[in-house]
Amino acid sequence: MTTVEVTASKCYQVEIGRGLLPLLGEKVAGLGKANKVCIVSDSNVWPLYGAAADLSLKMAGLDTCSFVFPAGEESKSGATYLELLQFLADSRLSRQDIIVALGGGVVGDLAGFAAATYLRGIRFVQVPTTLLAAVDSSVGGKTAIDLPAGKNLAGAFCQPSLVLCDLDCLDSLPEDTFRDGCAEIIKTAILFDEALFMELVRDGLGFDRERVIARCVEHKRNIVNADEYDRGQRNLLNLGHTIGHAVEALSEYGLSHGQCVAIGTAIAGRACANLGICDYGVSARIQWLLRQFGLPLYTHFSAAMLATAALSDKKRSGSTVNLIIPLAIGNCAIRPTPVEELENFIQAGL
Repeated sequence: MTTVEVTASKCYQVEIGRGLLPLLGEKVAGLGKANKVCIVSDSNVWPLYGAAADLSLKMAGLDTCSFVFPAGEESKSGATYLELLQFLADSRLSRQDIIVALGGGVVGDLAGFAAATYLRGIRFVQVPTTLLAAVDSSVGGKTAIDLPAGKNLAGAFCQPSLVLCDLDCLDSLPEDTFRDGCAEIIKTAILFDEALFMELVRDGLGFDRERVIARCVEHKRNIVNADEYDRGQRNLLNLGHTIGHAVEALSEYGLSHGQCVAIGTAIAGRACANLGICDYGVSARIQWLLRQFGLPLYTHFSAAMLATAALSDKKRSGSTVNLIIPLAIGNCAIRPTPVEELENFIQAGL
C-alpha cells in the first residue's frame, strides 16, 4: 500500500492499494466520534461493492444507511442533491456523523457537496471506484453539482477526511471507463512529469497502477497544498477541461468526461503548435499518446459552438478565460485569454 499525505486546510491521507475496502469500517471508526455513516453510491457501483462496504462499517460498530441514485452525469443535479439532503435529515445524521462516497466522480462530487452543506458541514470519506476518480476528483476537495447553464456551477471546497483507493475495485471497470481515467493520467504527465509520460509511452495500458496513481495523487497534492482554493496554480489542472467541458455539454453528456478531456487536450496542443506557441513535436507526442490509449482527438462541433459553450464555464473570469498552454511535456502555463480570442484559438486546434 502507498500512502500520500495531503496537508491543506484539513490534513488527510490518500491510501492506495489492494484489499482496502474490507478495512473501510476500521478506517472510518479510526476517524473518531461517528455513530452513523451514510453510504452514497450509484446504481452501477452499489450492486458490486455496497454490501462489502456496509458490512465492513457494521463490523466496526457503526450504524449505517445508504442512498443509491441512478448512475450517470444527469443525476449530478439539484434535484438529486436535495433528495440526498432530505434523506440525511430523515436518517437523523448529526454533525459528528460521516458520509462515505462509494463510486466515481459523480458520486464523489454529489456526496461531497452534500457533506459540505448538510448541517453547515459534516465529514466525508472518498472511496473511488473508477480510475478517473482515483487520480483526480477524489483528491483536493472540489465538490459540485451541475446546473442547466453548465457543469459544476454550484459547489463548495470541502476536503475529505480520508481517501481509500482499493485497486481491486478498478478490476471490474469496463475497458472504456478505465481509458477515461487514463486521460487524466496523461494530462498529469503533460503538466508536470515527462518521466511519467515516457513510462506511459513504454507501458501503455499495462502501467503499474499503484505507482502511477500514487504519482498522480502526489502531483495533485502538491498543487492543492499550494493553492487549495483555485486562485492561481491550481488552474493548471484544467488542461483540456475548458474546451473539454464544452464538448461534454454540446454532446449532452453522450461523450464521457475522459473522452472530452482528451479531445480538449488534443485541441489545445494543436492550437499551440499552429499558433507558434510550442513546437509541433509537442503536439504530435500528446496526440500519439492519447491515440495509443484509445482516446479521441477530434470533435465535429464548430469553433463557434465550442467557444459559446466554453464561455458558460466557471473558469471564465470577467472578460478573460484561462487557457492552459502546453509549452513542452512536463511544462505548461496559464494564459489569460480575452473571450473574443477564444474562438480563434479553438479554430487553430480543430
